[in-house]
Amino acid sequence: MKSTDKFGTEPLGKLLREQAFPASVGILVMSIYAIVDTIFVGHLVGAEGIGAITVVLPITFLISSIGMSIGVGGSSVLSRSLGGKDNEKAFRTFGNQVMMTVTLAVFFVLLGSFFTDEIITVFGGKGDVKDPAITYFSIVLIGVPFLAWAMMSNNVIRAEGYPRVAMFAMIIPAISNLILDPVLMIGFDMGIEGAAWATTISYMASATFTFVHFVRGKSELKLSLEYCKPSVPIIKEISSLGAVTLSRQGVISLLALVLNNSLYYYGGEQGLSVYGIVNRVLMFANFPVLGITQGFVPIVGYNFGARLKERVRAIVKLSIGWASAFSLLIFIVLMVFAKDIAGLFTTNEELIKETTPVIRTVFLATPLLAVSLIISAYFQAIGKALPALFLALTKQGFFLIPLVLLLPFAYGLDGIWMSFPIADVGAALVSFIYYKLSPTKYPDGQTEDNPDVIENYRSIRTAKEIEE
Repeated sequence: MKSTDKFGTEPLGKLLREQAFPASVGILVMSIYAIVDTIFVGHLVGAEGIGAITVVLPITFLISSIGMSIGVGGSSVLSRSLGGKDNEKAFRTFGNQVMMTVTLAVFFVLLGSFFTDEIITVFGGKGDVKDPAITYFSIVLIGVPFLAWAMMSNNVIRAEGYPRVAMFAMIIPAISNLILDPVLMIGFDMGIEGAAWATTISYMASATFTFVHFVRGKSELKLSLEYCKPSVPIIKEISSLGAVTLSRQGVISLLALVLNNSLYYYGGEQGLSVYGIVNRVLMFANFPVLGITQGFVPIVGYNFGARLKERVRAIVKLSIGWASAFSLLIFIVLMVFAKDIAGLFTTNEELIKETTPVIRTVFLATPLLAVSLIISAYFQAIGKALPALFLALTKQGFFLIPLVLLLPFAYGLDGIWMSFPIADVGAALVSFIYYKLSPTKYPDGQTEDNPDVIENYRSIRTAKEIEE
């Protein structure tokens, strides 16, 4: 039995644990790395260093999100192809993902290198923050193609049914960065340049690990020039679904542009530094939801491709329940220990004092995040690009950006922080209502399962139980 066949036969709770736990651990380690990286920069470079990273990260992740979007869009096609036993399409999909990622990532990195100064300025790199931001960006840009490859590969590996390999692909760069930060920043006294090189080398390490998986690992999707030949129908399908992720990342970068400039206008460099800390905490706070979402996607895609609607509905409900419970625990920790968390990043008492209430405000609606993220991922996993795109853009595009622009007129800097929980509530409500009103339709327009398909998967499950 192939590693993916279990998606249609094994208990959903067991499957979700197997898929979500490694993804959550990987994201947790990545978030801890991001926190520690910022702690090093905050203590060794100062508040301007935190501000510089805050400016640069959305730019580099916008470029590298090309790989993420190709990975997510292609993985939806892969999961449904494997569920429908169409291996030829799965192989061609992977080949086209490789070709698209390498080509587009290199193109946009070259573009970024020619317009570094202009890009940094547009994204809020002004005053004392600008020079360290340019230094950091110029170095990290070298590693962005490797990050794009790693992001694409990570989603493919998870779609194949190897969540632990995908977990290590995320843990390796985090650990590499944690080791290299003190070596380069303290041992070699390289400051912000050391932090940038530590990040770049870590991206390369992750890309190398995933490359080896496809060349020498257990993957059935071996690298082959034959399958890298462009296929217009497959590229269109990957692009339409990947556009959801790319648009989300694009809107997040647009939000960063609006947010950084608004923060600088209303709060100066200090405002940027406060958000730099909050943004790091944000990644940590979201790790259980993001892990469960990543683990849930291949299960949904496979069962939808196998026309097992009841399993699809059940895994959506189970995933939202688990993610909401974990988010509630994180919410309690953030509310109780906000000051201590802020104190991890800096010894600047004024910055700690300003950051503490901001953490409590920004994360007020954290438990609702599971609803919007999982429902958006559900539509993407079953190949419904437009609903997925609409829901993916709801929080940042329809709520957060307008609120960040409007609320400061009445409430100043506090209006920016108030925008976050309001946007979370709005996105959760829209996502839940849309999901409840949308019937599950297969590509042929049918809404009911095929009895023969259901019986076939029951037979596989029975045979597996006898075998065990």
